[in-house]
Amino acid sequence: MTEKSVRLLLFITGLLLALPSAAQAFPVKPVTLLVTFPAGGPTDIAGRALAEATSKYLGQPVVVENRPGATGTLGAAALVNAKPDGYTVSMTPITVFRLPHMENVAYDPIKDIQYVMGVSGYVFAVIVRSDAPWKSMAELIAAARSSPGKISYGSHGIGGSVHLATEELSTAQGVKFNHIPYKGSADMLTAMLGGHLDVAVDSTGAVPHVAAGKARVLAVFTEKRVAVWPEVPTLTELGYGIVSTSPYGIGVPAATPPAIVRVLHDAFKKGLEDPIHLRTLEKYNQPVWYQSSEDYTRFAREQFERERKIIDRLGLAKKK
Repeated sequence: MTEKSVRLLLFITGLLLALPSAAQAFPVKPVTLLVTFPAGGPTDIAGRALAEATSKYLGQPVVVENRPGATGTLGAAALVNAKPDGYTVSMTPITVFRLPHMENVAYDPIKDIQYVMGVSGYVFAVIVRSDAPWKSMAELIAAARSSPGKISYGSHGIGGSVHLATEELSTAQGVKFNHIPYKGSADMLTAMLGGHLDVAVDSTGAVPHVAAGKARVLAVFTEKRVAVWPEVPTLTELGYGIVSTSPYGIGVPAATPPAIVRVLHDAFKKGLEDPIHLRTLEKYNQPVWYQSSEDYTRFAREQFERERKIIDRLGLAKKK
């Protein structure tokens, strides 16, 4: 072997050795997790527990930054302009795949986001104050039928899973509620408990209020009854035929190197399974919904198409 060949071989070897070391160097500073709902709500609390737990395995702090609004899609929009270096990670609720069919958004859920991992989801429920006059869904529907548009209900925003599921229920029953969108559970529950809102169609943020006797649950949107409220019937049991769930995960800018995505996936998966996070999910009745990067990417593509069909069926598609 000539001297020139030896130098070339050493150069190539050096390059190959440098590649894994660059990946191993990540992260060298804190990672920001964008939580797409307001501070104080169940998603924020669960997100902070996930960040705290993941920090132990990532070797750097995971810092939460709240980006509420736009039905949970502001994090996805932020990923478009974020550096693809792994230091900006965002929650990706199911509305990320829905809103583009309803209005113009600043991101493409397929082209602009690389999906790291599925995390959890929500149990939706129809919740009223403990002193509300309605003791059952039948009574609530009857009251809405006799007074169209008088009974108000809150959701997590226009186009959110709660909004669509409740409107589907209303349409099927031939009743009209007054829809009031909120940025998240904390604001909605405060309004409901304070008497400014009649019904909160909420996720699991109401669990402590129900346990304290301040609110009661009329029905849940899940396919089967849930452990935290075993006495509460499902809408399907009651004959309404409505089932709605809303899983969420985390994503990064599309151009993020695969080696960095793997590091993030592995650390966040350990964080997901850590007792700090699991206790929080259990407290707020949120199921574990782990999806690998590959599975979550496939889910994203399939869900994007499913949402298109749902929005078209409900007549909510944006005008072209």
